[in-house]
Amino acid sequence: MQILFDLLPVIAFYAAYKLTGDNIYVATGVLMVGMVILATTSWIRHRKVSPLLLSSTALVLVFGSLTLLIHDSVFIRWKPTILNWLFATLFVLSHLKPPILVQRLMGEAIQLDQRSWNQLSLMWIVFFIIAGTLNLYVAFNFPESTWVTFKSFGLMGLSVVFVVLQGIWLSRRAEQQPADQQPADPQ
Repeated sequence: MQILFDLLPVIAFYAAYKLTGDNIYVATGVLMVGMVILATTSWIRHRKVSPLLLSSTALVLVFGSLTLLIHDSVFIRWKPTILNWLFATLFVLSHLKPPILVQRLMGEAIQLDQRSWNQLSLMWIVFFIIAGTLNLYVAFNFPESTWVTFKSFGLMGLSVVFVVLQGIWLSRRAEQQPADQQPADPQ
């Protein structure tokens, strides 16, 4: 249910774009308001806002404001790329000071050896770079309406496929670990 709630601003962006006759500026305003509502709701419910939501909201507000003030959609079209490349950079930089970012984020949920953590981190880095690059390709080589659909559903679909493949990879890694590295049986 939380995932659906988190997707509401993107769905509202797409709906506003389509319902207003492909008006990117109205859709951008709707996205900005939706992200602020999502972040505020997160703060009210949990007394914290995740770094992912906070960074995404900040970028939507900055690039959305530029889009509306300058009246040029190029800024909002850059936002997904900037966010993905920012995450790729953070994952790369985390290798300078272990534990690496993916290990900090997932370390309590799964047990992996350091080589597997590094491989997982590399997968995320490559995914973020590819997602950002694909966004630029679609944003500047296809009509705006195609980019809006890609941004709203294509990037989300790619993320789902990546997470499923990562889950398969992780389950195989967990099966291959020696028994002394497996989590203890709670029984």
